[in-house]
Amino acid sequence: MHRVGFCLLLCISVQLSLAASRHPFVNRQVKSVPINELEDNGSPLILTEYIVKGRIEEGVKAAEVNHPAFLNVTHYTGFFTVNETFNSNLFTWFFPSESDPLNDPVVVWLQGGPGSSSLFGLFGENGPFEMKNEKEVNLRKERWSKTHNLIYIDNPAGTGYSFTNPGGYAHDEEQVGRELYEALQQFFLLFPKLRSNDFFITGESYAGHYIPAISYTILKNNRLASEKYQINLKGIAIGDGWTDPINQLNYGEYLYQHGFVDLKMKNELNAHRDKAIDYINKEQFAAARIEFNLILSIFEDGTGYTNPYNYLDINDGGSSSLMDVFVQSSDIRKAIHVGNLIYHDGNEVNNALNSDVMKSVVHLLPELINNYRVLIYGGQVDIIVAYPLSVSWLEKLQFSNAEEYKTARRGTWYVNNEIAGFVKVAGNLTDLLVRNAGHMVPTDQPTWASDLINRFTRNKSFDDSLWMKHK
Repeated sequence: MHRVGFCLLLCISVQLSLAASRHPFVNRQVKSVPINELEDNGSPLILTEYIVKGRIEEGVKAAEVNHPAFLNVTHYTGFFTVNETFNSNLFTWFFPSESDPLNDPVVVWLQGGPGSSSLFGLFGENGPFEMKNEKEVNLRKERWSKTHNLIYIDNPAGTGYSFTNPGGYAHDEEQVGRELYEALQQFFLLFPKLRSNDFFITGESYAGHYIPAISYTILKNNRLASEKYQINLKGIAIGDGWTDPINQLNYGEYLYQHGFVDLKMKNELNAHRDKAIDYINKEQFAAARIEFNLILSIFEDGTGYTNPYNYLDINDGGSSSLMDVFVQSSDIRKAIHVGNLIYHDGNEVNNALNSDVMKSVVHLLPELINNYRVLIYGGQVDIIVAYPLSVSWLEKLQFSNAEEYKTARRGTWYVNNEIAGFVKVAGNLTDLLVRNAGHMVPTDQPTWASDLINRFTRNKSFDDSLWMKHK
């Protein structure tokens, strides 16, 4: 019996490993570049050491990036130590606003995964730079840093250039929130003039877990902290977010209605959905994730699609090899103060959070909505976190304006006289569909995404229906 039991556990372990390796949720493949030990790669810059010693100006100066490849854009990089016991450090890349940095909002961007570097967002979505080739970047036209102080954090530790000793990997969202909070506090100690600015947390995909976690941590700690250490959080924006898995698993119906699967495959997908829900209800979250991954595998095997991020593009949309080569080159390593550190593929982070993936964080949303502006947006042609699956949990959300949300009129959002999407508003909650966009909205619709972030942080309405009628 012991041998049979061991074999059963081994089989389950292998199945989980294979499923996770094929579908580490939304975790792109990183192109690894060998570290050239013969070149001067510089050293990792631990900004916490400057903060602890009160050498703030010196720390800011050390963090400034100077390299001709970055087109004279002012920006800063370095590490914040968030757990001394395990030497956990979060890599942070900061771009002051090009307009009015002392008054413009401060926006944090978090990538998903779990285990995807936020540098993907920087170079591939909404940052100042876009890749020209493996050695050069162009200035992105629709960059959020035009009107915002923009921060990218490799989160949690072990993601991208962030690092930790064994034992320091996050296993739940409480730890994610706690360590992000520590990094943000240190950021505002390094740049104290920005602490009073309006502050927003944004991101996409698995950041649908991270964003509620860090926002709730801020909410709790602000109630206890003196005004000097409060973070001026005004709102959160979650794009195509994986937030409430139990209500986001109805892929069979979604894919059937869009013609991707037939009735037989729909029923097969529904069977795995039901198993996943059963496992979630039993709090067997690792087993639930196997069923979730099987849903994606069956879809891909049955349709030939390898890109679940945008159903208008059949090919894999998770590659960014130009960026990977660029940020791992010796001169860029030295310039951005990462030294010889490994640029992680995120697998350790993904494995550590394996049982977190199928847990819900939706219970944090009602109190967040009561205190902050909350934008939930989704791309119309996303599959992996399809917009209707997000609406599924929104319609069940118990918050003070829940009934208002269910009966709210749906308005039309226009950008440059073109329909960009559709919006519903109830109290502090905004539900926004972005037309002709997939999982990475800023990549697919950069102009509309710029309008999105500017309206949200400036508290401007997305509903242009009445204005267009009277134009």
